Amino acid sequence: MRIATWNVNSIRSRIGRVEAFLQRHEIDVLAIQETKARDDQWPLMGLEALGYEVATCGYNQWNGVAVASRVGLSDVRLGFEGMPQWGEPLADEARAVAATCAGVQVWSLYVPNGRALGDPHLDYKLRWLDALRATAQAWLAEEPEAQIALTGDWNIAPRDEDVFDISRFTTSTHVSPPERAAFHAIERAGYADLVRPHQPGPDVFTYWDYYRQRFERNRGMRIDFILGSPALEKRVTGAMIDRDERAGQGASDHAPVIVDLAD
Repeated sequence: MRIATWNVNSIRSRIGRVEAFLQRHEIDVLAIQETKARDDQWPLMGLEALGYEVATCGYNQWNGVAVASRVGLSDVRLGFEGMPQWGEPLADEARAVAATCAGVQVWSLYVPNGRALGDPHLDYKLRWLDALRATAQAWLAEEPEAQIALTGDWNIAPRDEDVFDISRFTTSTHVSPPERAAFHAIERAGYADLVRPHQPGPDVFTYWDYYRQRFERNRGMRIDFILGSPALEKRVTGAMIDRDERAGQGASDHAPVIVDLAD
């Protein structure tokens, strides 16, 4: 079984690339982030023709997440217990959706950006991550052998090697001690980074800004991850980052991350 995660930065702009990616890599389950589409705006026809069922979560033109599966899709969940709200007035954001696919509970997560140190959005991000940790920890306490994949754009580079030059990020979000602590707390709750053992750094990234040829100069960040429960970690046979998908005209600023699981 092959699962992947990808921040596509607008599904309607990149549906052709998504369909080609699914076929090229024979992806069974794809978690998608930053779809920027309401549920009724999704370009489903091509995906369905390829044999994929799709669970979407999109309330407006912002954020948006989805799970596409060709191995079954059931028990769809929009958001997780305790997930904080944002805005005035407070409202749910389209940042988390899950579906059970061939026995694996696959979550597509689009963690809040945080914007800037000291910004209220950073506090929201930390509360969001803490709620995810508490809920995900409870799942394993209830069912230790559960197969769970927490996938998506985490908007955190948890190690210095996960950015092209840590000295340039000393006053930035994504690498601040509280954000990194929140990420590592989820790891301590029982969820392992399934990709890093197969794609070690440095200079291994999943995101490159469009600004000043960052991709061409490999000045990127590793902020997209697939974290797995202990039962899922045992099944991993390999992992990769499809860096080539970031190249070319019309590419997303993120590359897909892929994990292979033994049957």
